[in-house]
Amino acid sequence: MRTNIDASKLDLKETIVNIRRVAKTVKGGRNMRFSVTVVVGDGEGYVGVGLGKALEIPEAVRKATEDAKKNLIYVPTVGTTIPHRNLGVFGAGKVLLMPAAEGTGVIAGSSVRTVLEAAGIKDVRAKSIGSNNTGNMAYATLEGLKNLMTLDKVAKLRGKTKEEIFG
Repeated sequence: MRTNIDASKLDLKETIVNIRRVAKTVKGGRNMRFSVTVVVGDGEGYVGVGLGKALEIPEAVRKATEDAKKNLIYVPTVGTTIPHRNLGVFGAGKVLLMPAAEGTGVIAGSSVRTVLEAAGIKDVRAKSIGSNNTGNMAYATLEGLKNLMTLDKVAKLRGKTKEEIFG
């Protein structure tokens, strides 16, 4: 079911969500590395999150950007908002995404806002539940967006018309 999206055809903008210095304790002492989480998006429905680790920050950012481009998804929208409420879960992090009326703006915290803005969603409310780890929040938001369905998609899956479903 997973379709690969060609990142080279999109005008993607990258945003660094967080940079962490991580250490691995080895026989000779501590091995320092950098872990970077990056969000890429074109502002028109395509968004991806990636993680990169390296000895230097620029190399970690490059790896994270490549990873994010591999994990691109398309987000279905209704006008300027999302089709329905949805809960995205990644690890201990949960993000509740709720549609909002036009003119509301993006009401979300930390990395959730970054992911939603990169996807090009203008009006949405979000509540993070559980973990507040920025990396997990970004991935949970992506999971929530991945599971969104439009009325057309639901109708096609059920083998009915839009009118039959909408009632």
